[in-house]
Amino acid sequence: MNTNPFTPRTLVLAVLSATLLGGCASFSEDGGLDAIQSATRTHLQQDVVWTRDEASRSASQARVDALLAQPLSADDAVQIALLNNPGLQAAFNTLGIAEADWVAAQRLPNPGFSIGRSTRGSEVEWERSLHFNLAALLTMPMRADIEQRLFEQTRRALVLDVLRLAAETRKAWVVAVAAGQTAEYQNQAMEAAEAGAELARRMAQVGNWSKLKQVREQSFYADAALAVARAGQAKLAARERLVRLMGLPNAGKLQLPDRLPDLPAAVPALPDVEQQAMDSRIDLQMTKLQTETLAKNLGLTRSTRFINVLELGISNNSSNEDPTQRGYEISFELPLFDFGQSRVVAAESRYRQALELAREAAVNARSEVREAYTLQQSQYAIARHLRDEVVPLKQRISEENVLRYNGMLIGVFELLADARSQIASVNAAIEAQRDFWLADADLAMALVGTPGKMAVTTVSSAPADAGGGH
Repeated sequence: MNTNPFTPRTLVLAVLSATLLGGCASFSEDGGLDAIQSATRTHLQQDVVWTRDEASRSASQARVDALLAQPLSADDAVQIALLNNPGLQAAFNTLGIAEADWVAAQRLPNPGFSIGRSTRGSEVEWERSLHFNLAALLTMPMRADIEQRLFEQTRRALVLDVLRLAAETRKAWVVAVAAGQTAEYQNQAMEAAEAGAELARRMAQVGNWSKLKQVREQSFYADAALAVARAGQAKLAARERLVRLMGLPNAGKLQLPDRLPDLPAAVPALPDVEQQAMDSRIDLQMTKLQTETLAKNLGLTRSTRFINVLELGISNNSSNEDPTQRGYEISFELPLFDFGQSRVVAAESRYRQALELAREAAVNARSEVREAYTLQQSQYAIARHLRDEVVPLKQRISEENVLRYNGMLIGVFELLADARSQIASVNAAIEAQRDFWLADADLAMALVGTPGKMAVTTVSSAPADAGGGH
């Protein structure tokens, strides 16, 4: 049985198919961005723009300025990031590189031409030759197919980059808004602590208050001041991270709402969440494409293992005395020392490695989506419990203590301690609400690709008695 892939018929078909491929190879008008926009539109309601010239940059900047003129919603922040993030715009250029490689693989290899002149006495001899790289010509259809798969893989990777940037920006917006809300409540707690410390100092001066109670109130004030400082740092750090993701030069124009969005009435149950992830995860699709590309590479390597250089040359020799000589020559490397086995073994190893990595990606995808789904459900339950049970109870206690204070049944310090307890419960509710929206963003990302680090924040319960035994 003839196992030589380079039969005369194969050569003719390869030349014809290569000619057809080379004749229709050209660059797309959008550089492949339209496919990315279509893929992301099913997950995002924002526009994806590749700013490749001054006109598109000016249009994007105008949209960014218009969005910054008002308090930013989470969707607005994501839109600014998709328009203005320098890292994403830089990543889009990998699409142009991949398309250039694909177009180059579809075009005929350039022929080589050489000319030589030699003299022997009065005789002048001219030697002209035209040669083609037959190996590149014969493998052109396979190389074009491989580059097309790599181009598609690049597009899917960019879709994942867009979705990941959107998820990170949404999470950064949630953290920034929550940090501002927390800082505001910490300021209220410090005001209450400051009032208690000042009252304790005055009562101690007139001898109506013990030194221990005065120091305790001063300690509450010191702790509250420290909490305010830390909340301010967290607010600044959160805003700056959001600014970086949106690609803004500074936070001067950044306006955020005063509070997080309310919790939804319910979160949808996803009984088939694992199967949804297996069907829609872009990273799994990329892994499949990569494995198929390596399989094609393996076939190409096996087909060309004995032929590293194969060239066809057409020669034309003439002199001023002898008749013109015409002919052709084929040159190739002799596989005396390297039979191509090392290239085949390396290609087979890469293919087996890709298969194992694909299996690992599938295992990780199932685990990640289960973790994200469970976290979203539990964070929603915690946030609702704090909002519907803990905070209303603290508020009811506060109202009752106000009545008792008006009836002179408790003193002002008990009232201040109760105010601190209520503020602590509100802060816990804000943190739980923040964690739910973060978990919700993580779940959305886990359904399309590998999510970022899913941070589980333990919500500290509000103290039962912040008064310290007054």
